[in-house]
Amino acid sequence: MMKSPSQSDLASVGSQDPVEGASDLSGSYSHQAGSDVLFYVVFSAIGGVYLLLILAMLVADAAYMIHGVDDSVLDPAWTQQHPFLAVFVNNPLGTALANEDIRRSIWLSLVSCTITTILSLWVAVPVGYLLSRHRFWGRNFVDALLDIPILLPPLVVGLSLLILFQYMPDVFRKAVVYEVPGVILAQFVVACAFAVRTMRATFDQIDSRREQVALTLGCSRVQAFGRVVLPETGKGMLTAGTLAWARALGEFGPLLVFAGATRGKTEVLSTTVFLELSVGDLESAVAVSFIMIIAAVTVLVVTRIWGSRNLTL
Repeated sequence: MMKSPSQSDLASVGSQDPVEGASDLSGSYSHQAGSDVLFYVVFSAIGGVYLLLILAMLVADAAYMIHGVDDSVLDPAWTQQHPFLAVFVNNPLGTALANEDIRRSIWLSLVSCTITTILSLWVAVPVGYLLSRHRFWGRNFVDALLDIPILLPPLVVGLSLLILFQYMPDVFRKAVVYEVPGVILAQFVVACAFAVRTMRATFDQIDSRREQVALTLGCSRVQAFGRVVLPETGKGMLTAGTLAWARALGEFGPLLVFAGATRGKTEVLSTTVFLELSVGDLESAVAVSFIMIIAAVTVLVVTRIWGSRNLTL
């Protein structure tokens, strides 16, 4: 009967040459392939349950869009003549897109998320560069501070912004709180933290010796950064931008507290879901959620194809 290796056997093998030790151990104890099969089956089953849950949610949303038919979008006569095409229009998604308030929330979401992404990249590039390239006093504190918007509950972020603006001048407060600038600011506070993390990981992967060579050849720090470092951050910047855009699109808690959810004013897609559920319109809520899913999948595809896959946040 085969016995398991003792601690002394393993210690003696560890003190030997790696190749020689491996050959001695393999000669005394054969590898049990059957245990590997059980190991991978258990791990695959644990991960598979979670993956199936995600896939089931996406399939359920898509099925609801198809079978939740609503004949109010198109003319009934056209629906009878083109039943196949009517399925793709006479559904909760088509009904939602026919709603002017929802179309306005889609437009505001696109505009605010795009502005938030630009602002996030504007901050993430210099901050990520400094954290990656330099060791300065208070660096660990700054690094930890950047995690606060990620770790704090979303409602707390919105409440903190609301309290902060209580100390602002009245003119400035009225122009931001419960207005469109408040939507952008609430999205920016959280999305920028993700962009900074991504850009720092991007700069960590760029060889700093190239920048040093450029400085040695007479370039200034600005020239070395603009001509040597920045061109190599293309994929990382695209990844940071798409992550910031997607995070801004899904933001809800800070928006609800700091910018509100006023129809036709500060309503974006995430708050539209809340408003539709609050009035009992499940079909419109699911339709808007499906629009957000399509946007998230699009961002994922863009990141996977053109972005950087080697970043460790």
